[in-house]
Amino acid sequence: MATAEKPTLPPEVADFLAGSPLAAVVGGQPLESASGETFATRDPGSGAVLAEVHAMQPADVDRAVQAADRAFRETPWARMAPNERGVLLHRLADAVERRKAVFARIEALDCGKILAQAEGDVQNFIDTLRYYTEMALHVQRRSPLAVAGHEAWTARHPWGACGFIFPWNFPLLLVGWGCAPALAAGNTVVIKPAEDTPLSTLYLARVAGEVGIPAGVINVVPGFGEVAGAALARHPGLRRMSFTGSPEVGKLVGAACGGNLVPVKLELGGKGAAVIFDDVDLADTAEKLVAAITFHTGQVCCDATRWIIHRRIYDDFLSEAIRRLRQVRVGYEMDPAAQMGPVVSEKQRQRVLSYLRRGTEEGAEALLPGGAAPVPGYDAGCYVKPAILAGPLSNVAAREEIFGPVAGLMPVSTL
Repeated sequence: MATAEKPTLPPEVADFLAGSPLAAVVGGQPLESASGETFATRDPGSGAVLAEVHAMQPADVDRAVQAADRAFRETPWARMAPNERGVLLHRLADAVERRKAVFARIEALDCGKILAQAEGDVQNFIDTLRYYTEMALHVQRRSPLAVAGHEAWTARHPWGACGFIFPWNFPLLLVGWGCAPALAAGNTVVIKPAEDTPLSTLYLARVAGEVGIPAGVINVVPGFGEVAGAALARHPGLRRMSFTGSPEVGKLVGAACGGNLVPVKLELGGKGAAVIFDDVDLADTAEKLVAAITFHTGQVCCDATRWIIHRRIYDDFLSEAIRRLRQVRVGYEMDPAAQMGPVVSEKQRQRVLSYLRRGTEEGAEALLPGGAAPVPGYDAGCYVKPAILAGPLSNVAAREEIFGPVAGLMPVSTL
């Protein structure tokens, strides 16, 4: 197993965390919780508290939505031409690029993904922001309609204040995927990051203010899902809502938005599959699927975690996959030698371990048993080993999204 020295943080990261307890960003200003309640966000690799963060209450969320609505109606943001907004959004992308190392370290420490993967996420955010900024330049805002005897056209306008609730596995990257097109179109946003990983989004909001994006265009309300998230989902002042997370919570968000007739986009995870025929290159395929379930420790909704394998190659493929998984170096996220870091929290580690127990209790065979992974020097870290379970389609390993480095195997003869 890989080990690591505790990192020396860049001054900008240390200065940011030294501001603990960290406040929300609402209307361009820091906002402390109306209740004074805070929560700890931890480094899952060491268990150490990174910072205390103010937990927003419904009244705080209301202030954020009002700030977003005012920014939409009263600042030039929504009325700017796309190229004018584009100047500011490119400035934001430039600022993130200049601080790429800072963002990557904040992201790695907060969600436990190895540093190289966090660096990739930051670059993806930058590229996404630039992409949608440029795309907005080519959207025809007014198009004629052929209606006999009438002058008619379609016009495209921004909606207004949009709410976003994001999960903990890709905190910054998903802000890019969700908010970049909304911002490029002239909307304003209220973001509720996951309570496990609020730091990069809070830091982004600060940087946005520094580059001249009008106050209230980007608002961030950290807190707990059942309080801050619920208050955002049911707020009647939103014009659009987006949620990424579990199906169970997605149902609640959809119902809350439906009560206010607010259109909502729900992205609710998945259980990806890889179908492996008997003519594949065994080594190449095993390498790619091992990388798939160990990337970000398997905490990716589009991971191929069900391996449906032709019986003629089942044993050989299994041997190759197990050999490669046993070689994966589990370690601290800042260790350059680590190939797989911790899961995001102790709660998530226990969830993964409980799924392994449930799988075997339901009759699955533990071909690679997994379990807790010891990492010397990081006894309080949230580490797990890769695992392979084989069982029927009714088994949890085949049916449920585990969100850990666990593959469920099923041999088949025909498709």
